[in-house]
Amino acid sequence: MRITGKLVIILALKLLFFCAFAQTQDTIAPQKTKVYLEHANTLSFDKEINPDIQVLIGDVRFRHDSSYMYCDSAYFYEVSNSLEAFSNIRMEQGDTLFIYGNRLFYDGNTRLARLRENVRMENNQVTLFTDSLNYDRLVNIGYYFEGGLVVDEENELSSYYGQYSPDTKIAIFNDSVRLENPQFTLYSDTLHYNTDTKIATILGPSEIVSDSGTVYSSRGWYNTETNVSLLLDRSEVTSGNRILIGDSIVYDKETGFSEVFGNVSMTDTTQMITLEGEYGYFNEKTEFAFVTDNARFLEYSQSDTLYLHADTLQMTTIDSVYREIKAYYGVRFYRVDFQGVCDSLQFNTRDSILYMYTEPVVWNEGYQLYGDTIVVYMNDSTIDHAHVIQFAFAIQEMDSSYYNQLKGNDLLAYFEGKVIRQIDISGNAESIYYPLEADGTKIGLNQTKSAYLTIWVQDNKLEKLKLWPSPEGTMTPVADIKSDQKILKDFYWFDYLRPVDKNDIYRIVKRKTGDAPKRSNKFVH
Repeated sequence: MRITGKLVIILALKLLFFCAFAQTQDTIAPQKTKVYLEHANTLSFDKEINPDIQVLIGDVRFRHDSSYMYCDSAYFYEVSNSLEAFSNIRMEQGDTLFIYGNRLFYDGNTRLARLRENVRMENNQVTLFTDSLNYDRLVNIGYYFEGGLVVDEENELSSYYGQYSPDTKIAIFNDSVRLENPQFTLYSDTLHYNTDTKIATILGPSEIVSDSGTVYSSRGWYNTETNVSLLLDRSEVTSGNRILIGDSIVYDKETGFSEVFGNVSMTDTTQMITLEGEYGYFNEKTEFAFVTDNARFLEYSQSDTLYLHADTLQMTTIDSVYREIKAYYGVRFYRVDFQGVCDSLQFNTRDSILYMYTEPVVWNEGYQLYGDTIVVYMNDSTIDHAHVIQFAFAIQEMDSSYYNQLKGNDLLAYFEGKVIRQIDISGNAESIYYPLEADGTKIGLNQTKSAYLTIWVQDNKLEKLKLWPSPEGTMTPVADIKSDQKILKDFYWFDYLRPVDKNDIYRIVKRKTGDAPKRSNKFVH
């Protein structure tokens, strides 16, 4: 359809008219209606002293529109369309709203009722208690400002300031808010509560305390009937020694299930471990935790913290005390004294054992260990020993061209302090090492074969070597060493994979083509 210039002008004029009409409607004052005195046992006034005041005593009843007001005695200001009422005050609005008190001042022009002393406002199953209540009939809202209490079938809510709308069923609370429920207590700065849905909307710093734990939040909502809540703005759920934090948390108190989104942190303060990620969930009854997307595990029970990254992390509770952490896909970890990579990993807090599966590699100082499976045994703040199971290889870099090497079916590396002190090789043991002169120059290349082999290391230098039984060995002078003699079969130098600090665990790096074929991947104890 073609819109002409004339049509545009007509439409614009109509729009201006409707906007002006709407604005006029908003600013029109409510029509004033008369307050009627319907009954009193006695009526008196002194025309000379104050002809404006009618003094009413006994079974006094007023009507204003559809609202009725009852009291024992009153002053009626007919000219100003207002009244003061005393003793046994009762206001009725329809058949659902009743307000009681000791004193009342009512202005019929503004439709504002001010009730004082032992005030009670009832709306179906909702009752409001206070000593100072203003009830605005124009918007049908009652509010208190010197402390009050709202009670329904489920909860008791108290605060310094509060208001209640019988139409919307919304109660608003500010300053020293307290919500009492048989299962919990909620403390807040600002809270909205729907007496129909029983949902409390958190709009300020709040704390929910129950036997099962504590919830901290500054924004969100809590369904007091179903005990399901949505918590926003970096909220926190604490249950025993576990703390759950996230940008937003969906929490079901009945099932104990929490789903967390954004900057997730799950901490066990007893075991001193934390799971982090962008998404996760936790079941406080089964004590199972899951995190993914930029996932990280921290173990900080000792002076050096272990930082571990993987695509997915899981935490399971054992015997109600210990935790078992499993990491899947692209595992990289860093600690000052050792670093590692693998495809999947398992860590148990009961015995502090780290299980590494599928192409695992571990570094300590100048040493690199790799094999089919690696198990690291922790002892307090240091590594006690590492066990490389099947296809075991240990390499020490001397410089960019020369490497001391140990190879066999099974390898045990023992640590002293934070460095390797002894290495045992079992089954088809092979070695290449370069003995040194006192000044550090290489004597030659020593290559050995035996069933078993043990070396002792001091200050990262070979201190002693033991081979048995029936060892074989050759020594090649440095000048006669050929390039194909320098490395054992299945030698790989993975230094480019090594995490260099706690932030480097997030670096995405792939193995070079041809570097170590994949082997078995089984979670075992």
